[in-house]
Amino acid sequence: QVQLVESGGGLAQAGGSLRLSCATSGISFRLYDMGWYRQAPGKQREPVATITRRGATNYADDVKDRFTISKDNVKNTVYLQMSSLKPEDTAVYYCQADAYGNHYWGQGTQVTVSL
Repeated sequence: QVQLVESGGGLAQAGGSLRLSCATSGISFRLYDMGWYRQAPGKQREPVATITRRGATNYADDVKDRFTISKDNVKNTVYLQMSSLKPEDTAVYYCQADAYGNHYWGQGTQVTVSL
């Protein structure tokens, strides 16, 4: 059974930092492209950062230089280090695993950034 379990969300002040984790099981983690997406109230889910199975990264323009995606192929976990947080970063953050036409999602973790 495939499971993606996000953690690390919560409340942060503007300018602060949070680190999200997504622990996976049931997939050959090192063969998957991984990504973080977010969905704010009333908005569509959007990509935040992705990392390919080879480690190439890509970021949405509004998080570049503030967020860093990384992964640990031993722990089967992908991370999102978020710094210089802004109120507009408030959203539910989801982890995705993608390979061979399979797309798996986690349940999401809430991030709320206050002024």
